[in-house]
Amino acid sequence: MTEVNSPPRPGRWTRFVTARPRLSLLVALLLTALAVVAGSGVADRLGSGGWEDPAAESTYATKALEREFPGSQPNLLLLVDAGRASVDDPAVAARARELTARLAAEKGVTGVGSYWRSESPALRAEDGHEALIAARITGDENAMGRTLDRIAPHYRGTHGPVRVKVGGIVAVRHEMQSIIKEDLTRAELIALPITLVLLVMVFGSAVAALLPLGIGIVAILGTNAVLRGLTSFTDVSVFALNLTTALGLGLAIDYALFIVRRYREELSTGADPLTAVGTTLRTAGRTVLFSALTVAVSLAAMMVFPQYFLRSFAYAGIAVVLLAAAAALILLPAALVLLGHRVNSLDLRRLFRRGRVPASADGTAWARAASLVMRRAPLFALGTTALLVLLGLPFTGVKFGTADDRQLPAAAESHVVQQHVREGFPGSPGGGLEILAEGRGTEAQYASYRQRVAALPEVARVDGPLVRGDAAYFTVQPKGEAVDEPAQRLVGDLRALDAPFDTRVTGTAAVLVDTKHAISERLPWAALFIAVVTLLLVFLLTGSVLIPLQAVVLNALSLTAMFGAVVWVFQDGHLSGALGFTSPGSIETTLPVLMFCVAFGLSMDYGVFLLSRIKEEYDRTGDHDEAVRHGLQRTGGLITAAAVILAVVMVAIGTSRVTNTKMLGLGIALAVLMDAMVVRSLLVPAIMRLTGRATWWAPAPLRRFHRRFGISEGEPAAVAEKKEPVPV
Repeated sequence: MTEVNSPPRPGRWTRFVTARPRLSLLVALLLTALAVVAGSGVADRLGSGGWEDPAAESTYATKALEREFPGSQPNLLLLVDAGRASVDDPAVAARARELTARLAAEKGVTGVGSYWRSESPALRAEDGHEALIAARITGDENAMGRTLDRIAPHYRGTHGPVRVKVGGIVAVRHEMQSIIKEDLTRAELIALPITLVLLVMVFGSAVAALLPLGIGIVAILGTNAVLRGLTSFTDVSVFALNLTTALGLGLAIDYALFIVRRYREELSTGADPLTAVGTTLRTAGRTVLFSALTVAVSLAAMMVFPQYFLRSFAYAGIAVVLLAAAAALILLPAALVLLGHRVNSLDLRRLFRRGRVPASADGTAWARAASLVMRRAPLFALGTTALLVLLGLPFTGVKFGTADDRQLPAAAESHVVQQHVREGFPGSPGGGLEILAEGRGTEAQYASYRQRVAALPEVARVDGPLVRGDAAYFTVQPKGEAVDEPAQRLVGDLRALDAPFDTRVTGTAAVLVDTKHAISERLPWAALFIAVVTLLLVFLLTGSVLIPLQAVVLNALSLTAMFGAVVWVFQDGHLSGALGFTSPGSIETTLPVLMFCVAFGLSMDYGVFLLSRIKEEYDRTGDHDEAVRHGLQRTGGLITAAAVILAVVMVAIGTSRVTNTKMLGLGIALAVLMDAMVVRSLLVPAIMRLTGRATWWAPAPLRRFHRRFGISEGEPAAVAEKKEPVPV
C-alpha cells in the first residue's frame, strides 16, 4: 500500500528534459537566434497566387500562350484617364503612344499593346475618357514583383494631359502581398499585448503568463525559418504567414496553458517541482502530444490538393504545430523545474482582490453546469444540434468563385483600375476565354472552327485566330459575367467541340472550372485521411470505439456556424460596410477547404483536452457520470480561456484589409468559440450522458491492442485491473 501511495518515479522523458534545464534553455535560445537569421526576409520570397491546379488544361494553355503569344495574356494594365477630354484627342493620343513605346522598351516587359495601337473597342471605355495600355511582365512571381517595383513609379501619376493608374493581375497580387505583410505586423501588435493581459487574468502570476508567450514566439520564429528553407524547393503562399502567427501563438498558448495549469495543480498538492513536472508530462504532456498529432493530421490533409496555396498551409501548419508541441514538451518543463514555486510569483490579481479566491476558481461552476446538462441531456443534445444546423443553413447557397482584385481595399490602386475596367469597358477586357489551337490548320479550318464557336449560345464575340507556326489562339467573350454559371458551362461546351487540331481552353472561368474539379476529385480522399487517422489517434488516447466516432461527428458539427457565417457575411455581403470589405458575390474555391482543415484541427485540440481529463478520472474511479463532470470541471475554464485567447489572435488576423485573410481570421475565431462554449460545454456532456458507460466499450481484440500500443506513460496500476465496461 505504501508503494502505491508513494510518488511515481520520473519517467525517461521527464528525466531527459529536466536533466540539464539551463543547458536546454541556452540551446533553445541559440536555435531561436539562428531561426531569426534564417527566417529573415521570408515574406519577400513568398508568392501571392497558387489557386490553380498545375496539371489542369487551363494551366497548360496559359503557359503555352504566355510563351507563344505573350500579348494574349497581359498581366499589367495602365489605365490612361484623359479627364474631360476624349482618348482620341490628338494631345492625349500622342502622350499615350509615347507611354506605350516607353513600356515596350522596358526590360522584362513583352506583348505591349494599347488602344492607340490597335484601336480595339475593348480597350476603350464606353464613355470615351479612359483607355488601356496592356502588357505582360515576364518571369516568376518574385521577378514580376521586382520588375513592377522598378517601372511602376515611372508610369503612375500625371503625364501632361493624362493621368495613369497601374493595375492588372501582377499589380493586384503584388499589392496584396504588400498589404498582407503590413497587416500581419499590425495583427501581432494587437494580439500580443491583449494575449498577455488575458494570460495574466487566467494565471494571476505574471511569470506564469509569460511562459506561453515565449513558447509561441519560439514556434513562430522557427516556422518562419522552415518556410524560408522551403522556398528554395517549392512555391509557398504569402497567406501561410497568417496561419503561422495564428497557430504559433494560439496552439503554443493552449499547450502551455494546459501544462502550466496542471503543474501548478500538482504543486498545490505538496509535490516537489521535479515530481510535479513528472506527473504533468505523464498526464497533460501526453494530451499535448495527442493534440499536436490530431491538429497536424488535419493540416496534412491539404497536401492531397495540387494547388500550392493549400499545400503552403500544410507546410506552415505542420511545422508550427510540431514546433509548438516540442517547445511545450521540452523547453517548458526545463523552465518549470528552474522556476519551481516561483512560477506563482508576481500575482497581479492581488491588485484587484484582497487575497480572496473567487468561488469558481476550483471549477465548481463548471461542475454544476455539467450536472445540469446531464440531467437534461436529451433536451441539450437536440437543442444544440438544431441550433448548429440552423446556423449552417446559409452554406447550402454557397457560390464558388476566384480570388480577384476585390480581395483588396476599395481604395487600393489596382482594385480601382480593375473596377473601372469591369464597369466601364465593353466586354470586361481580360475576363474572356482563350482557346489555344496546336497542330497546323488551314485558313478554312480555322474559319470553320470559329463559326462553330460563335454559334454556341453563350458566346457574345469571337476574335482571332492569331497564328504563329503550328499554334494559334482565339479569344471568346461570354455574354454574361466572366465567371458566372453560363461562362462555366461555355468552358465545357468549348472543350467538347470537335476540331481538326488540338484545342485547350483557358481564361478566368476555365481556371475556376478546373480548380473546382481538382478540389472535388480530391476532397473525399482528404476527408477520409482526416477521419481515419483522427479515429485511430483518439482510440489510442481513450481505448474506446464510440468516443472517436463522437469526436469526428461533433467536431464537424461544430464548424457549421463558421460556414454559414462565411456565406451570409462574405458572399451575400451582410456587414460588409462594418467590416470594411467588398463582396464579390462568391467564395474563393479553396478557402472552405483551408478553413475546414484548420478549424477541425483546433476543435480536436480542445476535444483531446477534455477527453483526456475525463479518461483520466474514469480510469481512477470507474464512475462515468462523475468522470464527465470532473473533466468539465477541470478543463471547462481552461478550454474557454484558451479559446478566447486563440479567438483574439484570429480576430487580430481578421482585421486584415485583404478579404480572404479577414474571412479566414473571423471565420475560425467564430468556429473556435462555438466549439469551446457550445460543443464542449453542452453537446459533449449531453451526448456522453446519453451513451453512458457504453461510451468506453471496445471489443476484446481492440482492448488488447490499446493496452499494447496506447500511449499511457506511467499510469496507475489500477487502470489495467479495472473491469472493462460493457454496453448498456
